[in-house]
Amino acid sequence: MNILNDKFLKYTFKQKNGEMEASMNVLFSVRKSKINRNRQLPIYIRVTIGGSRFETSTGKTVLEEKWSADSGRVKGSSIEAREINVFLDSLIGKAHGIQRQIIQEGLVMSIEVFKNKWLGVDEKSVDLLKVFEDHNSKINDLVGIEYAYATYLRYQTTLRHTREFIFWKFNAKQMDVSKLNFQFISNFEFYLKSVKKVGHNATMKYLANLKKIVLICVKSEFIPRDPFFAFKMAKHEVDRTALTEQEMKSIEGKNFDIPRLEQVRDIFLFCCYTGLAYADVAKLKASDIGEGTVGEKWINIKRQKTDSVARIPLLPQALRLLRKYENHAGAERGLLLPVLSNQKMNAYLKEIGDVCNIRKPITFHLARHTFATTVTLSNGVPIESVSRMLGHRSLKTTQIYAKVVDAKLSQDMRRLSELLHTKNSD
Repeated sequence: MNILNDKFLKYTFKQKNGEMEASMNVLFSVRKSKINRNRQLPIYIRVTIGGSRFETSTGKTVLEEKWSADSGRVKGSSIEAREINVFLDSLIGKAHGIQRQIIQEGLVMSIEVFKNKWLGVDEKSVDLLKVFEDHNSKINDLVGIEYAYATYLRYQTTLRHTREFIFWKFNAKQMDVSKLNFQFISNFEFYLKSVKKVGHNATMKYLANLKKIVLICVKSEFIPRDPFFAFKMAKHEVDRTALTEQEMKSIEGKNFDIPRLEQVRDIFLFCCYTGLAYADVAKLKASDIGEGTVGEKWINIKRQKTDSVARIPLLPQALRLLRKYENHAGAERGLLLPVLSNQKMNAYLKEIGDVCNIRKPITFHLARHTFATTVTLSNGVPIESVSRMLGHRSLKTTQIYAKVVDAKLSQDMRRLSELLHTKNSD
């Protein structure tokens, strides 16, 4: 192709990740509205990328009758015409070189990036930690509206780990988002596990929080592609322990001399019979209790963690516990139960477990597991119903508890097999 006889050149490239295609068009034109005292028109270069334009003067002028709008060049073969046309060719070469530089640097091909490089303007770096801080600030402003305070704290913890990792790895207090790559993520995973001694699943949660910030950078065109693209964030399957029916009876039938232990025990059992998580039982109000189709009492709430609806028929055991605390101190504020802080609840539950000779570690969240397995699934309640009562968004989440039940059934069948074998031997 002879560039002297073409109105414009078009370059097309496709970014490596195959997610975006961008083209660049370059053409030259004259501005009749800006004719000078010598009757000459200024020649302008126009670069178009993705529908956006950048125009600037080439610094060259030409008589209108000497300009070919079709070829975008000066007519004729005079020395002046050749010099101007060679100069215009050099500008196309410059545009092509900038395009190549943008690709090599892994930047997004946009008119702003091209313009800055054409004009020699230093592009401002974008600090990953600043993007993270801005995100967390918005989350904090929406606490109680769209997010729980615990969500804000989780992102703050991830930000702290990210900041400490950058200082540990690069001895720096900020990180240009353009340096984000697969290696950065892999090193961050290694840091969390080896230096911070964070477990695998917790590490994956921190990385998932970081990924949200990275995707903000992608959507804002700070970086061209998601460095998490080839990074696998699979969690390890965790065994969900639960109290057995016998262990529940042991806790339920225990008489405590200390009122605070009895109070914590009762709230824990209430959650064993309802499946409520700590955050949900702590804010449970009388307005959350309604009537079912035949007059029975139901809990109707939106779970704080997932914002999904949970509808739970109240079993007699749970109703008795609600009546027991009808006149507690927090009832004036509409709260149904006197729930302590999560930290204090777990500390007292450990003591309760020791008193009741239960060897497995008892935490408040164990009540939710117990409801899913011992109270419902083990007693034949369909998994779809259990999933709705737990407020799960996906049935797959509930199926984790079903595996626990299957393990228990397998253990029971082994005992039955041994019993039958003993009887046949007799």
